[in-house]
Amino acid sequence: MFDAEKEKVKIVKYIRDYFKANHLDGVVIGISGGKDSGVVAGLFTEALGKENVLGVSMPCHSRQSDYLDALSVASFYGFEIVTIDLASTFDNFTDKISQLGEFSVEQLHNSNINFKPRLRMATLYYLAALYSSIKHKTYIVAGTSNKCESFVGYFTKWGDGVSDINVLGDLTVEEVVKIGEVLHLPKEVLYKVPDDGLSGQSDEEKLGVSYQDITKYMNGEYLAKDIQEKISTLHKNSLHKFGIPTYKK
Repeated sequence: MFDAEKEKVKIVKYIRDYFKANHLDGVVIGISGGKDSGVVAGLFTEALGKENVLGVSMPCHSRQSDYLDALSVASFYGFEIVTIDLASTFDNFTDKISQLGEFSVEQLHNSNINFKPRLRMATLYYLAALYSSIKHKTYIVAGTSNKCESFVGYFTKWGDGVSDINVLGDLTVEEVVKIGEVLHLPKEVLYKVPDDGLSGQSDEEKLGVSYQDITKYMNGEYLAKDIQEKISTLHKNSLHKFGIPTYKK
């Protein structure tokens, strides 16, 4: 039985121990307005104090509701949040790409979707370096991917899959929600349907399977054959995201 209160205490201790051992001070977190980043923010606020947490909202032709939810999370936990609107940066880059030739919307679709989280991660690392300089203490970037997402490769390589520390990496979606309840994360954030805010589809619509079924698959529970095969394929096809093959002479 998963004890969310005990797990929360263990994660907070893990964060404190890691920061102390590595002489770290602050953390930068991309706040999307979803439960994963909200739970991460709550954990780090408790572990380090709100004065050592910087939240970053990075709209890029995004929904206004997600931005408002991000502000709600920051207000609830009391940490600083800055907004870096990446829309003009994205537009400028894609305008340069259009000069290479005429591409259809379908051809550009995946490139455009994956470019946004890469822009966002570059922004987080820039701010971590900047705050380390102006605050005279070391900031690092926290990841927000959970175990279910990682298992099926539902993240952008060198985008939201990159971080200096990930405290949700061994927690399923259901477990993240339970810890969010312990942290009293605002309900409109904790229980909203998860999506990337980029494609117009929910996570589960894009994946073609539910997070509940992914958890069952990882736990070895019974699933219909077609669902098992779908999850297995997603997992196998994403293994390249977890390491760089390096030739050794």
